[in-house]
Amino acid sequence: MSLEQKTYSSPTLDRQTLSSICLGVMWVVGTVTVRIVLALLTLWAIAALYIDCRTPTLRTPITLIYVLGVITVFVTLRRTYWAAIAYVLTFCVVLAWWLSLKPSNDGNWQPNVERTAWAEISGDRVTIHNFRNCNYRSETEYSDCWAERTFYLSQIRAADLFLTNWGIRFVSHPIISFQFGPNEHVAFSIEARYKVGQDYSTVLGCFRQYALIVVAADERDLIRLRTNFRKGEEVFMYRFQATPEVARAMFLSYVTYLNTLKDHPDWYNEVTRNCTTAIDSQLGADFQNQQPWNYQILLNGTLDKLLYDRGRLVTGGLPFSELKQHEHINAAAQAANQSPDFSALIRAGRVGY
Repeated sequence: MSLEQKTYSSPTLDRQTLSSICLGVMWVVGTVTVRIVLALLTLWAIAALYIDCRTPTLRTPITLIYVLGVITVFVTLRRTYWAAIAYVLTFCVVLAWWLSLKPSNDGNWQPNVERTAWAEISGDRVTIHNFRNCNYRSETEYSDCWAERTFYLSQIRAADLFLTNWGIRFVSHPIISFQFGPNEHVAFSIEARYKVGQDYSTVLGCFRQYALIVVAADERDLIRLRTNFRKGEEVFMYRFQATPEVARAMFLSYVTYLNTLKDHPDWYNEVTRNCTTAIDSQLGADFQNQQPWNYQILLNGTLDKLLYDRGRLVTGGLPFSELKQHEHINAAAQAANQSPDFSALIRAGRVGY
């Protein structure tokens, strides 16, 4: 073979080699990805069976049977396509069972969530039943929790965001409060609804252990509980950049949702149905300036920064770090304590009030 022939054929061989290498890499990456996905699906199915099985005596046996089935598939079918199909089919069976679990408003609920709020709307008049206004003596000791309150939509002036953080950068709890007239407020908090003996767990929150509840309450309940009685919770308050018309639409979104939950209970879920994601798209639509989904809606510890960047908060021209420091209300709330002017006192001197 001449030198010209060698020179001519060499690039062709290189391209073939490169193509083979690329195909090999893609095959390895694809195979590893599929195995990781199958492993995660299998782990989720095992956890779902053990955590959400409603008959305690069957929990361990059913989970063991599933694990043994997975091991049998792995040993007998090994790396064949049939093994992947078997894993997916068994996962689908568990998923179908899991999706069939229905929430209920009946249960042995903890006293501060034993009732679900609901509202009657007649023209301008809104009456909220099971409005919560607990008189707290400690985080777990309280009385006089339930009342019936009437408000008028035409009196809505503004909406505020309270963001509670307990030291975890990417996790917070938002509470939305609406001002009626000069100094009356209705706050809404979307929460996990606990039964007696239950407490929150991030892991359990990804399964079907907690019902969802919208608490409608005054600020001396929802806010003072977090600033004055719970340890390690820091609360920040911001005024929304919203006209009364937008605030009214937001309020009605919450009222519609709590009425929906009264007749159609839902599960709390750490990802899909939590304090932020449950009605975030509807609230975004209320602003008539829908923004794209952002990870900060799910990892909501920096939700205030996201809203600041999107122009949704009254800032007074302050940079975000300064605004956040200025809107920290724990000290003011602790000083106001049981005052009937609690809402006015925590707002005194804040931006936008």
